[in-house]
Amino acid sequence: MTAETEDLDPTASVLAFFGSEVTRLRGSTSQTELASDANTTQPVISRVERGRRVPSADLAADLDTALKTDGHFTRLHPLVLRYAYPSWFLPYVELEREAFQIRTFESQVIPGLLQTEDYARAILASGRPDCLQDLVAARMSRQAVLEGEERPRAWFVVDEQALCRPVGGPEAMRDQLAHLLKAAEEPRTVIQVIPRRVATHPGLEGPFTVMDLDKGRSVLYVDGFSKGRLEVDTKELVGAAHAYDLLRAVALSPEESSGLISRYVEEHANDHRKHAANSMAEEQLQQ
Repeated sequence: MTAETEDLDPTASVLAFFGSEVTRLRGSTSQTELASDANTTQPVISRVERGRRVPSADLAADLDTALKTDGHFTRLHPLVLRYAYPSWFLPYVELEREAFQIRTFESQVIPGLLQTEDYARAILASGRPDCLQDLVAARMSRQAVLEGEERPRAWFVVDEQALCRPVGGPEAMRDQLAHLLKAAEEPRTVIQVIPRRVATHPGLEGPFTVMDLDKGRSVLYVDGFSKGRLEVDTKELVGAAHAYDLLRAVALSPEESSGLISRYVEEHANDHRKHAANSMAEEQLQQ
């Protein structure tokens, strides 16, 4: 068993059991060899084996073919989905994978599709869930939609206050914002920030996402405290599209937004250096 998977407890969750089964049935075959046979990459196999990625239905089927397991992983896959995502959220995840364009607004936090693992863990841990690692893995797995040549066009508008909140501490926040800057370099991703000087805007009512699908279909997702809701009503979709246009209008340009994010990266880096210096000083006083 590899060093990457030796600490995985297969009884911890269905996702952990799935990962442990990949490791067990892979045997002496390397992750790289399995990845080649299963039409994926070694990092994906590694994350699945460590319970850090929710496998897709296609990957489950490819693992069955590569490992000659007679549908074992395909049968496990529905259970993984059932426990990795809340039942009310799974339809959203499936639609997200189908979308050719995604428009998201967030006022309090960085959008889930752009979160780093440390940032996501800090956000999710605040609710004291019973299965934190599965929730983190599920959120990080959704980001696969932004990978590959068939990825959708994605537009993110974020309120500046999401950049200010030091989720996970200065170092985690610095890494998160650096990740935003890198994501903004992708031609199909646009990130805009609404500056604090904009006192009111349509997004004050809460975060939402509009997903455009094939055949002219669109879906609105409105986030909520306990759970969100999906809406296909034409009137609501038109209102959401109009609100999003207004949000983009009052936001900084993508270039100005990157400049603002860069300043926050430096600010959080300075906070981290101060924290490290204070910790060192306290240790010296205790000696």
